[in-house]
Amino acid sequence: MELKENYKWSLVVPTSMGIRLTPVAQGQPIHTSSNLFMQATSAETNVANISAYLGLPVKVLTTFVKGSPIAQFIKDSLRSRHMEYEGREVKQGGPWGYRHQINIADSGLGSRGPRVWNDRSGEVGRTLNVKDFDLDRLFGQEGVQILHLSGLIGALSQETSLFCLELARAAKKYGTKISFDLNYRASFWKGREQELHDIFTEIASIADILVGNEEDFQLCLGIEGPEAGGMDIAAKIESFKGMIRNVKKSFPGASVFATTLREVVNANSHLWGAIMLEGDNWHVIEPRPIHVLDRIGGGDGFVGGLLYGILKGWEPAKWPQFGWATGALATTFLTDYGQPADEDQVWSIWGGNARVLR
Repeated sequence: MELKENYKWSLVVPTSMGIRLTPVAQGQPIHTSSNLFMQATSAETNVANISAYLGLPVKVLTTFVKGSPIAQFIKDSLRSRHMEYEGREVKQGGPWGYRHQINIADSGLGSRGPRVWNDRSGEVGRTLNVKDFDLDRLFGQEGVQILHLSGLIGALSQETSLFCLELARAAKKYGTKISFDLNYRASFWKGREQELHDIFTEIASIADILVGNEEDFQLCLGIEGPEAGGMDIAAKIESFKGMIRNVKKSFPGASVFATTLREVVNANSHLWGAIMLEGDNWHVIEPRPIHVLDRIGGGDGFVGGLLYGILKGWEPAKWPQFGWATGALATTFLTDYGQPADEDQVWSIWGGNARVLR
């Protein structure tokens, strides 16, 4: 995949930032916990975190509540994670006005699965608007190698849907590659099914990299695919290949299609795999056991590693391998994003080498 040679940013992600609250006592449920750990979070910055920690220039497009201590906490977090940001400051409008989203989660333990409660009322990220950003400067003057879009932001509101669409159009105009992780959420789509189907279809039609699971491709784009669950790994891999072939027929402009494979043994033990079609070449990672501290963010970690491999210009076989390992890495952190120390640490995970490094 040929990327722009003159660029300031390797990766740009639009996002709605918020905070995530999890029990300090790892593995305990929220309703029994009086002490909580707070982090700044979003699915899109989880993806970008891999490239940012490994030294590539990353920019976040977002919006903030003016004067909010939570907004300051988020800005400080993004800086500490080596990410630049740009975003409008929106007045709160009083105690019942705008705020940053809150994600309340526990990681589960053993036979008790994780639970996540999203509190997004008054979310300031729903006001993201293309008029607040100079796209000609961003894509034309500064230059961007990959724009990564998520269906979570694409479906957040009518404004954010148009925002993502205009970002994709501008990226295409200036030769920036477009990555699109469909990330279907039924609650976001309710009452807007046809509108979002049309917008997602246009973005997918100009995207270079498409990522999604069986539900994402079927419900976002209307692509025929397998039902979730109910089959062994070999059968699941073949059914996913068939779905990806259908996606490629409908969206021939894309050159990379990817999905993860996950089988949950219990909250702390998963089988983790991936499938990627690059051109006409299949790259399949059959599910292997991984230990899970917190599963949230594993899928974002996979996409982040995949994009990092593309940005580094590696041979395609290494893209899903590195993504598999950064996804596995993310599940070992208390944060919902992976924080790789260096490439060697990631490749050690891929190689199954967990020995101490002195």
